[in-house]
Amino acid sequence: MKLLVFSDIHGDVAALEKLIDTEADRYFAAGDLVNWGRGLERMGPILSRKADRMYVLPGNHESEADIARLCDQFHLHNFHGNTLELGGYHIAGLGYSNPTPFDTPGEYSEAELSQRLSKFAGLSPLILICHCPPKDTPLDRIRDHIHAGSTAVRDFIEKEQPRYFFCGHVHEAAGAEGALGSTRCRNVGKKGYLLEI
Repeated sequence: MKLLVFSDIHGDVAALEKLIDTEADRYFAAGDLVNWGRGLERMGPILSRKADRMYVLPGNHESEADIARLCDQFHLHNFHGNTLELGGYHIAGLGYSNPTPFDTPGEYSEAELSQRLSKFAGLSPLILICHCPPKDTPLDRIRDHIHAGSTAVRDFIEKEQPRYFFCGHVHEAAGAEGALGSTRCRNVGKKGYLLEI
């Protein structure tokens, strides 16, 4: 079974079409399809080509309401705060990021991220997909000694040890891989990553 996870399209229609043309059993859009919530209606028809297999999270550039409307209009699965059982795995998704300097629509405090992640505790084996990367890892590195990830996401991964973790958000780290304990982690970026389970 193949899962395609991607993030941070930011209005790049050509990049999204290339991803949708990739054959997979399930597709996970991990946030920031557009900038500041504008232009989602242009992304909808492309995503809808795989509507029955498309699971969408809000990034920090979309609100929960934006993604709920998009999913309702184009018959996609709203995956924010939800889970799915597939191929012997639990797959869980949480959008939004920790606070940024830009006051974007989709930001949670670290406390709220922690509280929302807690509903996934105990799920095993787990594949966790978030918009936001864990703090102080290759996945959230902007440049030397500058990291922008979430302490709540890192704490959850370290405690719960999902089998796989996927995120986006920090563009400079797109494609970066790492591990936290036994958890294999990747910032998928807009090129995406195809996981076979």
